[in-house]
Amino acid sequence: MVLELAVKAATGAPDVLGDCPFCQRVILTLEAKKVPYKLLLVNLSDKPSWLLEVSPEGKVPLAKFDDKWVPDSDVIVGILEEKYPEPSLVTPPEFSSVGSKLFGAFVKFLKSKDPNDGSEQAFLEELKALDDHLKARGPYVAGEKVTAVDLSLAPKLYHIDVTLDHFKKWSIPKDLASLISYKELLFAQESFVKTKAAPKYVIAGWERKLNSA
Repeated sequence: MVLELAVKAATGAPDVLGDCPFCQRVILTLEAKKVPYKLLLVNLSDKPSWLLEVSPEGKVPLAKFDDKWVPDSDVIVGILEEKYPEPSLVTPPEFSSVGSKLFGAFVKFLKSKDPNDGSEQAFLEELKALDDHLKARGPYVAGEKVTAVDLSLAPKLYHIDVTLDHFKKWSIPKDLASLISYKELLFAQESFVKTKAAPKYVIAGWERKLNSA
């Protein structure tokens, strides 16, 4: 049984896997659970009619379970955990919200044109909170073992690295050493290397978003 997964195609390259961190999160989950899957690459600037029928907002990822397309990476990952409980990726509840505000703070900072609007400070506080947690718990959010929260954070940290370097010449401060080690640990995993978008597609995807903002 091969699971079908509709994911974003790269901006300007419709036959290449794109830069959606939520799509990558689902693929990383499938890889970790060794579930066979087939990717359907969707060009989000020319959405196919079948996609709009099953997801009126035209959002991906979408996974097909029992002939029904299911949207939302949170929902999809939850269903995968139920259907394929081994190996378990369940994050202990007390750690499940670690880093949950990081991506929102990053997007605000990335879009900000005013250096005094507090967005950089707010983003730094989220990075520091994650670093403090990892310093105490590490190497992963829940300790020794990768769980769902790590697979959600890995693609977001990759986007943070690539886009802030490109658009703002900004990088995570060196003194957040636990966070930097964590990031390197995640990025070195074979499944991550295999499923990440090339930096140029990450940049192209954000360029489009920033220009339409």
